[in-house]
Amino acid sequence: MSSIWLAAKGVLRTLVLPPAGPLLIAAAGLVLLARGRARRSGFALLLAGLASLWLLATPLIADQLWRAVARQPPLDVRGAGAAQAIVILGGGSERRHAPEYGFEAVAGAQLLERVAYGAYVARRTHLPLAVSGTTEEVEAMRATLRRDFGLEVRWAEGDSRDTFDNARYCARLLQPQGVTRLVLVTSASHVHRAAAEFRSAGFTVWPAPVGIWAAPRYGLRFLPTSGALDRSSEALYELLGDVARRTLAALHLRRQRPEP
Repeated sequence: MSSIWLAAKGVLRTLVLPPAGPLLIAAAGLVLLARGRARRSGFALLLAGLASLWLLATPLIADQLWRAVARQPPLDVRGAGAAQAIVILGGGSERRHAPEYGFEAVAGAQLLERVAYGAYVARRTHLPLAVSGTTEEVEAMRATLRRDFGLEVRWAEGDSRDTFDNARYCARLLQPQGVTRLVLVTSASHVHRAAAEFRSAGFTVWPAPVGIWAAPRYGLRFLPTSGALDRSSEALYELLGDVARRTLAALHLRRQRPEP
C-alpha cells in the first residue's frame, strides 16, 4: 500500500503542479479548438492554462504563495537547549559518486543547506545529530557532515521515502532510547508539515527552517522567472501536502502512532 501511495503521489505531483498542470489545461483547450467543438470552452481552457502558468512564474505571486507556506520563524538556538537531538531530514538532491570529491557521496545544493544548518545548530547546542531519508540521502548527509564539518552522526535512518516515513521511522529509532525532544532541520517551506508529522509521532519539536525567503525590494515583479516558478511549485506542493496529511489522518488511512 505504501509503494502504491508513493507512486500515485509522484504522478499527481508531476501532472498537477506547474509547469505540467497549467500546460495540460492549455493543451486540453487546444484539442477542443482543433476539433471545432466547444470553442468557447477550448479558448477558456487555453487562456486559463497559459495565464496561470504566467502568473505562477511571476515573483509577485510566487512570494505570496511562499509566505503562505513558509510561516515558521527562524530557530532561536538559545531556546533549543532543552532538546535532546537534532534531526536533519533528507530531500532535494544528493550525489553518490562525485568526481570532485574523490567519488565520495556528497549532498546537493538544497540538501547541503539543511546539512550546513544542522551542523551550525549542533556546534552551538552540542546536541547529537540524527539524519533521516533514503539510503542515498543518508549516505550523502553522513559523508558531508564528517568530511566538511568534522561532525559524526549518532543515529541514521535510511528507509524513509516521504515525510510520514521520516517521523514514523525516527520514532522507532529514537523513542525507545528516550529521545523525544528534537530540533527538526528542513526547508522553510517543508518545516510546518514535517513538524506536524513529528508531533503526531510523539515528539516535542523545535522547528529549524532553512532557506527562509527574503523577497528583494526591487525588480520587475510581473515578469516570469524560472526561480519564481520553482517557488510556486514548491509552495503549492506543501499546501496540498498539508491538506492531504490532515485528510488521511482524519480518515485513519495514514496516521502516526507514537512508540510505546
